[in-house]
Amino acid sequence: MTGRTFEIGERDFLLDGAPHRVLSGALHYFRVHPDQWRDRIRLGRMMGLNTIETYVAWNEHSPEPGVFDTDGRLDLARFLREVHEEGMHAIVRPGPYICAEFDGGGLPAWLFAGEGVGIRSLEPQYLAAVSEYLRRVMEIVAPLQIDRGGPVVMLQVENEYGAYGSDHAYLQALTDLFRACGATVPLTTVDQPVAEMLAAGTLPELHATGSFGSRVPERLAALRAQQPTGPLMCSEFWCGWFDHWGSHHHVTDPSASAGALDELLSAGASVNIYMLHGGTNAGLTNGANDKGVYQPTVTSYDYDAPVDEAGRPTEKFWAFRDVIARHFPVPEFPRTDRRPLHVPAPAPLRRVGTLAEVAPATWSSHDDVPTMDAVGIWRGFARYRIELDGTDAPAVLSFAEVRDRAWLSLDGEPVGILAREAHERSVTLPSGRGLLEILVEDEGRVNYGPRIGEPKGLIGRATLDGAPLHGWEISAVPLDAIPAARGSVGDGTAVAPSVGATVWQATLSLDAPADLSLSTAGLGKGLVWIGDTCLGRYWRKGPQASLYIPEPLTRAGDNTLTVLELETLDVDALRFLDDLALGHTEH
Repeated sequence: MTGRTFEIGERDFLLDGAPHRVLSGALHYFRVHPDQWRDRIRLGRMMGLNTIETYVAWNEHSPEPGVFDTDGRLDLARFLREVHEEGMHAIVRPGPYICAEFDGGGLPAWLFAGEGVGIRSLEPQYLAAVSEYLRRVMEIVAPLQIDRGGPVVMLQVENEYGAYGSDHAYLQALTDLFRACGATVPLTTVDQPVAEMLAAGTLPELHATGSFGSRVPERLAALRAQQPTGPLMCSEFWCGWFDHWGSHHHVTDPSASAGALDELLSAGASVNIYMLHGGTNAGLTNGANDKGVYQPTVTSYDYDAPVDEAGRPTEKFWAFRDVIARHFPVPEFPRTDRRPLHVPAPAPLRRVGTLAEVAPATWSSHDDVPTMDAVGIWRGFARYRIELDGTDAPAVLSFAEVRDRAWLSLDGEPVGILAREAHERSVTLPSGRGLLEILVEDEGRVNYGPRIGEPKGLIGRATLDGAPLHGWEISAVPLDAIPAARGSVGDGTAVAPSVGATVWQATLSLDAPADLSLSTAGLGKGLVWIGDTCLGRYWRKGPQASLYIPEPLTRAGDNTLTVLELETLDVDALRFLDDLALGHTEH
């Protein structure tokens, strides 16, 4: 296929030598069911965009060392081809660090298992792993660059590096890697438009762009001061925000966001709207922040985007389309009201069994309490146990830290919960004697700041009344076994009070496949699967009170829903809503 040219000019991007404005929207392929990619891409085009941008999540493609998975929702080549087939361009941001409110900022947990591995640096072990990762990514992306007949017009090096470090030699090494792996399109960086961050986060040979969502003239002026020539671009135009458990649902006023977008386009700038469509942190992929208080991100990545989590245009979509239409031609696309979601009949719950019955442990022994990472548990849950041989008197159990939530039982009886967000590290046991069992949940790895790369599980020295505890056992929780149980373990009885983590199932009957919103009202804390696919986490503390079920995961007839309830539930059936329940808002 004949290639085209895309270059950086004195004031403009140049497409085949002619001035060109990039009108882009962010859509992360790994957060959307692949059978829904085309619909979301097309909605971007209908809004007036000419480009789709995506991160690449290293840890999703490489859950284990030596693995690079490109199946299903990780088929980046298919995604980029579908962008191209819609007549649009693509921007790819492989990181290696992406932030994105994603587990570990996209960096694989196994990357930090070795002694002395650096983070976002020239440290040799880190750079060797990054080299292999970028080689695999560019095997996919390089043939799809615009000069080879594909849609990719830009690649981003690192991600907001100026907020983290200032090692230009590291940025140069990454730049050289991109070029050595076949990158021929312009390479960019993005930073918040603060002079120090812009200077720290780019190189003269890279095109600097900004990330912001307001105060447009001021931010563009800062960007121009750093980079006197070349096109101005806001490559993360924040039109919404993410949520964390225990907070409110963040929204931005559509008219205010549209006004800021109009300022950008009136100034002649290019833009990448973050997000066009946020999608879902399905499974256990959500990230977390910890700036003194640990704050795990919710399952929904709706982001108050122009296209909501269920793929429906919002008021912001129409407001943005109106703004774009004042500056550029937009396709014909009749305005419609946001459609309600299908509400099937409630699906009665039946008990399958305890977590221990459904997902039996495979124990390994250790003298000192190990982290999850130390035994190769990179995501999910771990079970710990130890036989205490103290006295019958109450005793204080302590750890250096708990990451992130621990449920404790002594001789089968619950004795407490330790929560990282509350800085809880100690609990008084009713006795210093008996079998202590602890279930620990990794609630999401930190994706921003200095705590990236930290291990999960029970951390540091474990003591009972100040004396060290030795003789631990640990097991991963085989989560794949939970939906596979299919009611074969327990007695199939209706909902009844239960102690500890318990598995439940329900049969959902549908006349036809449909997008659904599963209400989590009455559930405590845990996970839900449809079939073998984990939809993500729920938590009574909110703000999110529903889980989105994509239509391609459903089928006409019976559908099995599986619930891992870690605490308590007080409903007898799973119920459905005609809309997403993302929580109360504050403006």
